[in-house]
Amino acid sequence: MDTLVFCKKCEKLNRVPNEKALSDLAICGNCKSELDFHHGIQEVNDLGLQKIIRSSSVPVIVDFWAEWCGPCKAFAPTFKLAAKEFLGKTTFLKVNTELNPHSSSTFQIRSIPTLIIFKNGKEIERQSGALPLQALKSLVQKYS
Repeated sequence: MDTLVFCKKCEKLNRVPNEKALSDLAICGNCKSELDFHHGIQEVNDLGLQKIIRSSSVPVIVDFWAEWCGPCKAFAPTFKLAAKEFLGKTTFLKVNTELNPHSSSTFQIRSIPTLIIFKNGKEIERQSGALPLQALKSLVQKYS
């Protein structure tokens, strides 16, 4: 199974084998740049978010966060653990709300962290606040 990964440099989508996700090194097939894809999670910009939501054949869970947010930083290891467990069944994205105000506005992000799950290009569930691992896993299992 492959995961869709957005290249910020050339703005192309790449299909990356899941074993590459765990090796922590993925290269863009178009421009040969290193992809921002680590431990099954990718940090995307506004365009990357839209492309992956529209193109993914598996559910997409997005963590909207900011660098200055304490709960966001505390939640990051939990998100990483879930990403490893659901690799290939769900795509895990992070969107920095400070760097991507268009996405924050489009999805009406009012507090962070906020998780949104997309399936078939549409938002299907939203959860605000940091979740414990078991609660996050339960949320993801509903749609994987």
